[in-house]
Amino acid sequence: MRIVGGKWRGAPLVSPGGPVRPSREDLREALFAALTSDSPLRNARDPWPPLTDAKVLDLFAGTGSLGLEALSRGAACCDFVEDGPPALHALKANIAARRLAPLAKGTRPSGKHQAARLFKRDAIPFSAALSAHAYDYAFADPPYHSRKLDRILSIWQTTPFAECLVIEHPSDLTLPGIKLVSIEDRTVTAFLASPQPSR
Repeated sequence: MRIVGGKWRGAPLVSPGGPVRPSREDLREALFAALTSDSPLRNARDPWPPLTDAKVLDLFAGTGSLGLEALSRGAACCDFVEDGPPALHALKANIAARRLAPLAKGTRPSGKHQAARLFKRDAIPFSAALSAHAYDYAFADPPYHSRKLDRILSIWQTTPFAECLVIEHPSDLTLPGIKLVSIEDRTVTAFLASPQPSR
């Protein structure tokens, strides 16, 4: 398994195996192509937030493949949330391999000065504690056929903690958002928050 695009393209990713189900390379490639190109899915009414310099959240991070893919393509920072011991070991190794040094005091994250934080937390209460519009993108790949997907979506619908919520789920499950990618048994659906009120 590897990062498929951006400055770290081709870099290997450690995978713990077992119950962890990393996002497929072809799925990630198609997903980020849809988010970063002039895809027909983009339009003036509902534009995706720019990925360059974005603040990203990777829930149920597993190996961190989605968050690292975003960083590789220019996101400023990513918070990884994972609480499974085997996945945490692989996630720490994958973040360390990218040599994301802590930011110097007073330095803001950007595509040039990137940052990553790892939270050993359950994604559900972590998300529930977030404020609205805390992130530009939130990627969520919850265990298939569990109630965790419903809970994350419900939390986001009440308090949209990201401008765009991107959920990977089984293809036999239909969600009400914008279907971005479907490859074999896996589908990615996105949800866009309402614009923030102008001040």
